[in-house]
Amino acid sequence: MKDVPQVGRRLRELRAERGMSLSELARRAGVGKGSLSEIESGGRNPTIETLYALCRPLDVPMTALIGESPGTDSAAAGGMRTVLLAVRHLPTMTVEIFRLEFPETADHVSPGHGPAVREHLTVVAGRLTVGPVGAETTLGAGESATWTSDGPHRFSAVDGAAEAVVVITSPVS
Repeated sequence: MKDVPQVGRRLRELRAERGMSLSELARRAGVGKGSLSEIESGGRNPTIETLYALCRPLDVPMTALIGESPGTDSAAAGGMRTVLLAVRHLPTMTVEIFRLEFPETADHVSPGHGPAVREHLTVVAGRLTVGPVGAETTLGAGESATWTSDGPHRFSAVDGAAEAVVVITSPVS
C-alpha cells in the first residue's frame, strides 16, 4: 500500500468519531494494540486482512481506510493483490470495485466484512475457487459467484495464475 500515513490518519479519525479507544478497537478487531498504534502512526503497512478486521467494528467499507483513489493497491496474505477500480456512494450502500490478481499458488482467506456486505465476483482469466469457507465453488473465465461476506471466505487460484473483478456492496449505516 502506497499511502500508509493516510490510512493511519483515516483510521485514527474514524476511531475518534466513534468514541472508541485504541484498546477497544484493538480488542474488537482482534488486532494487537501495539500493531494498531503503529498503523495509526503510519509506521506499519497493514495487510488486507488487518484492514478488514478494523472495518468491521468501525462499520465502514474498505475504502474508508485506504481512500477512494483508483489504482490504490494492496497485498494480502496468500499472494492475492487488490487494485481499487472505483467507488460509488449511493443512498443505501457503498459500492467498491476491485481487480484481484492471483499468482499460481495464491490461497487467501478473507475475514468477514460485516453484516449484509455482499460480494459479486467474476473471473476474468484462469480459474478460482471462491466463496464462504466450507461452501466454495470453482469458477472459470467468464463465470461469476455472489455471496454474503459476513464470515470468512476464500479466494484460491486453481491450475495457475488468475484474475477477477469483485464488486463489494456495503450498507450505509
